[in-house]
Amino acid sequence: MKLDSAPLDISGISQTEIELELKDSTDLSLTPAIAVEPVERVVADSPQKQESVLVVFGTTFVTIFLAEIGDKTQLSTLLMSAQSHSPWVVFIGSATALITTSLLGVLLGSWIGTRLSPKTVEKSAGVMLLVISLMLFWDIFQG
Repeated sequence: MKLDSAPLDISGISQTEIELELKDSTDLSLTPAIAVEPVERVVADSPQKQESVLVVFGTTFVTIFLAEIGDKTQLSTLLMSAQSHSPWVVFIGSATALITTSLLGVLLGSWIGTRLSPKTVEKSAGVMLLVISLMLFWDIFQG
């Protein structure tokens, strides 16, 4: 940006006044009375590069799939299917439950995302996971 393209207002003094004061100065060894620092543009929450739908879907699928393998939900579903002798009914029930909890997570995440900055959400999630981990370790050592 060229400095002479538009008047610069610093504490009520225009750029033209600063230039006149600098021109009137006869002693070149002295620094000007007003120091003009470079103006930096601050961009608040600049939009991130939009990821493709396939990348978001793939990342979500792989993350959830790997997180769910061998967890208590899968083991509970396995046991219910074995006991009920109706694997398709158990599958539909467990799939509906997982879809419902995922929907709640997406809706809550979307709501939080409109009210908090991504950094705040990230730090809060990290603190919550740390607290959960500490509680799990506490249970292990108490048991």
